[in-house]
Amino acid sequence: MTVNGNGTPASSGPKAGKRRRGASAGGDRPSTIRDVAAQAGVSVATVSRTLAGNYPVSAATRERVMAAVDSLHYVVNVHAKALSGRVAGPIALVLRDITGPSLAHVAAGVEQEAAVRGRLSLVCATHGDPEREDDLVQLMREQHAAAVVLVGGAVQDEAYFRRMAEYARALDAAGSRLVLVGRPALPEALPVTVVDYDNRGGAFQAADHLLVQGHRRILFLGGDPGLSTGVQRREGYLHALRAHGVPYTEELDIPGPYTRVSGYQRTRDALKAGLDFTGVLAGTDMVALGVLAALRDAGLDVPGDVSLVGFDDVPFAADLSPSLTSVRVPYEDLGRTAVRLALERDERINGDDHVVLSTQLVIRQSVRKVG
Repeated sequence: MTVNGNGTPASSGPKAGKRRRGASAGGDRPSTIRDVAAQAGVSVATVSRTLAGNYPVSAATRERVMAAVDSLHYVVNVHAKALSGRVAGPIALVLRDITGPSLAHVAAGVEQEAAVRGRLSLVCATHGDPEREDDLVQLMREQHAAAVVLVGGAVQDEAYFRRMAEYARALDAAGSRLVLVGRPALPEALPVTVVDYDNRGGAFQAADHLLVQGHRRILFLGGDPGLSTGVQRREGYLHALRAHGVPYTEELDIPGPYTRVSGYQRTRDALKAGLDFTGVLAGTDMVALGVLAALRDAGLDVPGDVSLVGFDDVPFAADLSPSLTSVRVPYEDLGRTAVRLALERDERINGDDHVVLSTQLVIRQSVRKVG
């Protein structure tokens, strides 16, 4: 044991003969392939061939190499393997927030399909920060991700289209693929895959159901102005009003964030303002939760006094009291389709890179007939 000048041990670290995990024979730096070769008494090329498994080596040599790998806790440089094409690149999922129930189901679909195809999936959150999204896309490009999947609505302006075009070209140049899920398609021919769902049709079904049940004054709690999903769902709502010959009432069209708190506040404010409505179409099920709470706080019954329809059909919708009528979005299928289209694009004959999945109204107990 090495001691200091005062006779005390030089270190209280690992015992002699053992090294910290990942440390080389030379100290604290990570072990390298050269360290493994030196300890095994073979060449670097022999270590590389043994680990790659693409060249025959003797059993004795393999045993020495693997013993050295274990002793030094050597970790194969996956980045280098990706560059050489010997390892499949991961699927990167970039979304605003990983806690939302709908986005979590997209992530589940991505992970399931990636796992089936032997790919690692990475999940990253932007928290609504465009600069962080830029950084994450660049990082995934540097990590040679096979595909970068961006999820969630966006404001359709020139800045958005410019950024997405830059992403698409940069990823394509690196052999990767940009996939937009639930985001606006780009107006020009670019190397990008789009997987969307029928927002307009889903909102039309929801509003149509209320109208068929006799409701003529429907409070519409849509998304933030400019947000692509909000714009499309509002178009479906307006289309249903026109189809039934019901005049549009501006005071009943109240935009806002897709949150429970916003649903509560918008409903409370509408009641305080004395707005007359018998039905509510909530932009998401989270908004519908807030609506339900506000109506109950006001002493109103659902569906006895006010009928309610949500959008997303997340798992808790069926467990509410009353159970919530909602538009089902195939979120897991969106994730699976995004991975499948990104990885199979060279195999498809028709080269279809823009897919729209259907939505479906699930009728439960939160709507009653009036009139």
